[in-house]
Amino acid sequence: MELIAHGIDLVDFGRIEELLQRHDHKFLERVFTASEQADAEKSRNRIEKLAGRFAAKEAVLKLIGTGWRGKIAWTDIEVVNDSLGRPIVNIDGEVKAIADKLRISQISISITHTANFAIASAVALAGSDEEK
Repeated sequence: MELIAHGIDLVDFGRIEELLQRHDHKFLERVFTASEQADAEKSRNRIEKLAGRFAAKEAVLKLIGTGWRGKIAWTDIEVVNDSLGRPIVNIDGEVKAIADKLRISQISISITHTANFAIASAVALAGSDEEK
């Protein structure tokens, strides 16, 4: 596996709270998949969970080098947890098309939180697991 790109983002919980107050369901539906929304609803700290997912999506957009523009939809990037609770990224649509052009075969992410912020780091890998 070859490391080919990195992206990182920091999100203030207050920003997410403000977006929810101003746009509520429109914000949720535009940015988060149904699975991500359901996961946040089950969480003890919904804002923390949403902020972490938002930061992860931004980090992925940075690693593909585009930011949010063009045909990219926020829901092209989905952050869910595996059976051990680790965050994993699923990509689709325009983000997947860009990742394929960049030879990205895997995106690995890490999300952490403080009292008021969520931070996410994403790395793009090229190659297959067999190359390890």
